[in-house]
Amino acid sequence: MHIDSLLTSVPYSESSSRGELLLVYLPENKGMKDKISNYIDTHKDRFLEELFELLRVPSVSADPKFNNDVRQGAESVKDSLIKAGVDKAELFETAGHPVVYGEKFISEDLPTILVYGHYDVQPADPIELWDTPPFEPTIKKTSIHPDGAIFARGACDDKGQMYMHVKAFEAMISTDTLPCNVKFMIEGEEEVGSEHLADFISEYKEMIAADVILISDTAMIANDTPSVTTGLRGLCYLEVELIGPNIDLHSGVYGGAVGNPINVLSKLIADLQDENGVIKIPGFYDDVQIVSEEEREQMAKAPFDLEEFKSGLEINDVQGEQGYSTSERTTIRPSCDVNGIWGGYIGDGAKTVLPSKANAKISFRLVPNQNPDKIQKLVADHLQNIAPKSVKIKVTPHHGGMPVVTPPNSIGYKAAHLAMQDTFGKAPIPKRGGGSIPIVALFEQVLGLKSILLGFGLNSDALHSPNEHYGLFNFYKGIETIPRFYHHYTKLFAKN
Repeated sequence: MHIDSLLTSVPYSESSSRGELLLVYLPENKGMKDKISNYIDTHKDRFLEELFELLRVPSVSADPKFNNDVRQGAESVKDSLIKAGVDKAELFETAGHPVVYGEKFISEDLPTILVYGHYDVQPADPIELWDTPPFEPTIKKTSIHPDGAIFARGACDDKGQMYMHVKAFEAMISTDTLPCNVKFMIEGEEEVGSEHLADFISEYKEMIAADVILISDTAMIANDTPSVTTGLRGLCYLEVELIGPNIDLHSGVYGGAVGNPINVLSKLIADLQDENGVIKIPGFYDDVQIVSEEEREQMAKAPFDLEEFKSGLEINDVQGEQGYSTSERTTIRPSCDVNGIWGGYIGDGAKTVLPSKANAKISFRLVPNQNPDKIQKLVADHLQNIAPKSVKIKVTPHHGGMPVVTPPNSIGYKAAHLAMQDTFGKAPIPKRGGGSIPIVALFEQVLGLKSILLGFGLNSDALHSPNEHYGLFNFYKGIETIPRFYHHYTKLFAKN
């Protein structure tokens, strides 16, 4: 129905296909752009208030005490899709939190875009470091966001970015300009590794079948420097527990004679990397994809101010693997980081205790060709081999994900490039992201589809940290750009 309105009075013959007609008429529809822009301008305040309502729901997937809130978040997303104009939307139960699915079908002759996002968020802790309540969205101006930014947990990761797609879809439906079929798959476990999504995708493979996957859960280089992410690092996340004596001991009576699990764990962690930032685990680099000098030169063209980077983080210097720039260390090279460490007495005052146990959570970001299962075994074996006999060691794997790369010559990437060029007035720069979205590799493995990472956040938006925020400019620019992607993708699909 929407496409037919664009094709009225166009002669159709057996020698011409619907795709050819779309190719000729659809992309040149300037009225479509004006309609959508006007619709966004008219409803932008409502869009923002609806997002605020979603942000007020503390849908923290990692903590069971928020289970009811996570479900409320899922229900809210489902209701939003229905109001936006999908043919149907429903919750699909998993062994964990539900998946929200919605679809709008126009014609079998048209391509289908599958939109992926997540409605769950990271824990807000430490809450005392937030300037405003994490689940009461507040707009404040910043040096990077002079037009204002939304401060709230999930503002950028990923409720704000996911909700752009809902509103962009609404704008296309309301202006009768949706050019293709669309499906939504919004999950509630991304922040805990999408543990149950593989089963869902396998079971409902036919239902979610599409031609391309569109995701906004990544960052641009800057508000005046648009970019499209062409790759993501993988992840291997594990927990290490060291057990020494069977009870906590008096450090005066036993200190110096019994292995202290905290002391031992600290040394084990320190020995994971050498003084040049190289990970010392045997076999760790065996499968690392070496990026060519030509690609490194292209990456270096992306604007990056090291002094501004350090100033924004209030650090005196950067640190990492020698021989690589800061941008390369966070994108094309693997890394090792301790994400949490605990043990012994940490209360007020002093308690001279030699602890029985010490724990740490450690993550490894991986690059193309590295496999998280293989890396997990290498790490576990290495720690077992170097741990002294004074302690017992237990390594527990948590979630992980494969690294991925999206070729810039794909029609999906080309559509994203053209869409950003339309709305930003300049060509976006291809870049690799340092984060991990495990589902992207899973989509490729199960569905055989590449994902287009069309993110509008900024790395400075404090994702996973206190005072997470998302610029109003970015939110509205995303809603404006996404329909352009749909139309460019439909055109390119018809041509191919």
